[in-house]
Amino acid sequence: MQLTEIKTLGELKKHDANYSNDGIKEELRRNLIKALKSGENPFEGIHGYENTVIPELQRALLSKHNINLLGLRGQAKTRIARMMVKLLDEWMPIVEGSEVNDDPFNPLSRYAKDLIAKMGNETPIAWVHRNDRFVEKLATPDVTVADLIGDVDPIKAANMKLSYADERVIHFGMIPRANRCIFVINELPDLQARIQVALFNILQEGDIQIRGFKLRFPLDMQFVFTANPEDYTNRGSIVTPLKDRIGSQILTHYPESVEIAAKITSQEIKTEKQEHIHVPILATILIEQIAFEARQSEYVDVKSGVSARMSISAMENLISAAELRALKYGLKQTSIRLSDFLSIIPALTGKMEIAYEGEQEGARFVAEHLIRQAIKSTFEAIFPKIPKLQKQDTQSAYNDTIEWFANNEDEFELTENMDDKSYQSQLNKIPSLSRLVDKYHPVKNPGDKALLQEMILWSLVEHKKLSQVKVDQGLGYSGGLNELLRGL
Repeated sequence: MQLTEIKTLGELKKHDANYSNDGIKEELRRNLIKALKSGENPFEGIHGYENTVIPELQRALLSKHNINLLGLRGQAKTRIARMMVKLLDEWMPIVEGSEVNDDPFNPLSRYAKDLIAKMGNETPIAWVHRNDRFVEKLATPDVTVADLIGDVDPIKAANMKLSYADERVIHFGMIPRANRCIFVINELPDLQARIQVALFNILQEGDIQIRGFKLRFPLDMQFVFTANPEDYTNRGSIVTPLKDRIGSQILTHYPESVEIAAKITSQEIKTEKQEHIHVPILATILIEQIAFEARQSEYVDVKSGVSARMSISAMENLISAAELRALKYGLKQTSIRLSDFLSIIPALTGKMEIAYEGEQEGARFVAEHLIRQAIKSTFEAIFPKIPKLQKQDTQSAYNDTIEWFANNEDEFELTENMDDKSYQSQLNKIPSLSRLVDKYHPVKNPGDKALLQEMILWSLVEHKKLSQVKVDQGLGYSGGLNELLRGL
């Protein structure tokens, strides 16, 4: 007989006479031990935390602790909490009709106790799937004690003709209704201090206090809180006695390498993979490098953090920019180009908290500055450095490219309406670009090579060796000031 086929308390006793509910924390601990022994990873898809956050989380669960995940925005705090559901038993028996998920063998509510006393082994049983044992509440300033814990319901009292002294007039809040479940409160510092105080007894003694009722109501809960560091938010903080009652505080962090960040972005983007759009590996690296630049930029508020969602949105915009070009000009195939990165600015401006210095320049300037910084940093990692100053006879890897622009008066343009073949042919007009790529970063795919060739041009612009201007449908390049002076 399958568990879900059991319909009464008597059948449940026969099915498993040794059944006992040791509590949700023991349940999580038991299933975590089982997963670790079998080599399973209940936190599949959480990248970059393998040696930091995940071991700390596992230790907290083995210790049966309530948990506070502390970190800046976009660090997978809520996702981690939701994935803990995998460590619950698939099905949980409750007394049918119970508001608080009463355990048939250890009922808490007046309703369940009365029903079992009346019907005995014929008490109806219902089953709750583990996916329904996760309750989440975003802490907002308007949350009340009644919302979370409960209050007296005058309508229930009137309908049932009960005195206010009868505990059956209580309307339970979200926390009692999440008994035997994982309960998550997001952005805990936003919860008013007086509401946080109401959680003290639940965390420590497991009981609840509603109005004047003396209820010994030992809730069985796994609490998970998420919060930003206190020095970031000016809206509130976690009161010290509440922090004292939370067993483990786990610090989350941003990806420590571009490779890990790219893996997260690739996993999360919603844009469907399209065969007619080629995304060079370099493009994915640049997207992540923009976020790394933002997290250390003087224009961005470091305390606020730069969410991983910025890279995800930027990558979606980048692919859509190439798709739009293909649709607009009827191109059967196209590849991501460096000029496409200007289209991701809308995805950047709303994801960063601009510092005072950035406000003086404007959000769009900051976004474009970060794109250019990312290109510059990535370029310097794979190509020789561009010298700031050099004597006229000094040899440099980029002399031939600079000389080409000095000897060509016409502006060199890379326009949006070019198909990939024309775009690559235009770049190949400067032979030194192809030679530089082949020598220092050889690639087989023509789209990859074109992106690297264009990156050399952008980097020469950043080092004031060339000039870049926006034309009607793309970008134009010409010799820089140094070449002008040399010509004079």
